[in-house]
Amino acid sequence: MRSLAIALSALQAVIAHTLFSDLIVTNVDQGSGACIRMPQYTTNATAPVTDLNSPDLACGYNGTFGVYRVCRVTQGGVLTFQFKQYPDNSKTGVLDSSHKGPCSVYMKYVDSAIGDPGAGKGWFKIYEEGYDKNASQWCTDNLIQNKGLLSIVVPTELAGGYYLVRPELMTLQQADSTPSFYPGCAQIFLDSDQTTLPKDVVSIPGYIKAGDPALRFDVSSPMLPYTVPGPKVYLTNVSPTIQHPSLPFQDVGVLPLNVVLTNANWFGIELSPYSTEEDCKNVSLSLNNFRIFIDERTGHRMMLRPIYSLRLQLRANRNFKLQYLDQEMRYDGI
Repeated sequence: MRSLAIALSALQAVIAHTLFSDLIVTNVDQGSGACIRMPQYTTNATAPVTDLNSPDLACGYNGTFGVYRVCRVTQGGVLTFQFKQYPDNSKTGVLDSSHKGPCSVYMKYVDSAIGDPGAGKGWFKIYEEGYDKNASQWCTDNLIQNKGLLSIVVPTELAGGYYLVRPELMTLQQADSTPSFYPGCAQIFLDSDQTTLPKDVVSIPGYIKAGDPALRFDVSSPMLPYTVPGPKVYLTNVSPTIQHPSLPFQDVGVLPLNVVLTNANWFGIELSPYSTEEDCKNVSLSLNNFRIFIDERTGHRMMLRPIYSLRLQLRANRNFKLQYLDQEMRYDGI
């Protein structure tokens, strides 16, 4: 009987996993994985982080590595984060309903949205939602009802520039164990001429300490009210601030004007037609960091390349689905 209980507990832990997989900017879906630092391996892609001292607590597994694309957000824009139990869309689902807890959203002003490792100082909280006593619901309950969507408004006074934006789910399935954290990071450029940043920032990891009563909360017999762990939420015209010059324009992670399709943090453009040896040579010289494929709908030659040429953290022989072309893309190392 005990073995069965352990097996069911393990199964429940697996089905409860989730991942921040899609970023929606003011009602425009940027596409699966676009501008988001994703885990590299399927073995832990949807698994929680449970070590309060791990750098994975900042942006998730492999989250210290930036991706090629940076999404533009206008001043006061709305960011919507979508969590999926099955990020490959093989099934529907958000999070197992037995797993309950709070949600938070953090931001970090960075010099480079692609190059900053995420873990470390500079984070401030702009949103939190814990337990609603009137509705008898946790934030995770609302998230499931809202099909995995969590939306926040970017404070209008924040300085223009590059940011990491970090939604976080925390589930409190067992009061006598460390809770499960599901963090993720989106890379954005905030297009604004404002010059304000919060003065009070925290380090992740380090923002939550072991022994915090909020981590040992028993959801089966709650002692309310519940305080969401971490720093206080930054409030406009209330929280202390500093001044910081805004950046006038985005110069990295931008889609080119001639893009015809995107796939996560890669984009595709159509090759110029060629029929002579010289034309062929010119096209060949332009193919550094590109991968060639054929659009089966039109027969046109296309090429796919990273938006920003950082070291690509991928394994050899890894396959990717080109969603818009309904075909597989394989490459054997970069």
